[in-house]
Amino acid sequence: MPTLPRLSAALAALMLFLSAPLPATAQAAPTGRLPKGFVELADVDPTIVQEIRYATVHNFTGHRIDGYLRPRCVLTRPAAEALHRVQRRLRPAGYTLKVYDCYRPQRAVNDFVAWAKDLDDVRMKGEFYPRVDKSRLFADGYIAAKSGHSRGSTMDLTIVRRPARPTRPYVPGEPLVPCYAPKAERFPDNSLDMGTGFDCFDTLAHTLDPRITGRQRADRLLLKSVMEQAGFVNLAEEWWHYTLRKEPFPDTYFDFPVC
Repeated sequence: MPTLPRLSAALAALMLFLSAPLPATAQAAPTGRLPKGFVELADVDPTIVQEIRYATVHNFTGHRIDGYLRPRCVLTRPAAEALHRVQRRLRPAGYTLKVYDCYRPQRAVNDFVAWAKDLDDVRMKGEFYPRVDKSRLFADGYIAAKSGHSRGSTMDLTIVRRPARPTRPYVPGEPLVPCYAPKAERFPDNSLDMGTGFDCFDTLAHTLDPRITGRQRADRLLLKSVMEQAGFVNLAEEWWHYTLRKEPFPDTYFDFPVC
């Protein structure tokens, strides 16, 4: 197992490699059916892996979320192009980005709120919020009536080592393992080991939680570094959550479906 000094040195060397300047981003082809200023991420960078969890039942609610008619990532053009710049830095180093969620319709947020109020529906508690009572989800900030995702420049994402092998499908009803369990025990994900799974309602998911050390901390810091270099800011409570600092719609919450 590498020592912490070796991990720090390796991370510093990788950061130096990733900081090299790159040419300007190429323009993406226009996408139909989207509001002006929005694009499909696949049109900007088809190499970024997409695993849109809310278009499936494998999420903290246990049902497919309202507004996700197709599993695709939609973002504002500046956010998509900034992700493309991150991807161009990661790929030569043997990595790829993977997005779990991008633009989120307001109707999806409303779906979260309605689910959170139904205290009897705890079918996914064993994986996503084992140590949090569902009645605390609003008070503890895990669920809110508004989400930055609805402004179109926020995404949930991780880093995967290339070549990216697909994550196996979730089977409804299968035994659930806590999202903070060791990587070998929790639901399989092709992501680097970030210390918890995606959408883990637990303080261990805080980006700089001091209990996350070694390789897990180095992987979180790698994601944080390359995203911040591209103009994104991290939500401290969620290692996977980033928002474009200069987002084009800072006060607008959209509600068109992802279709």
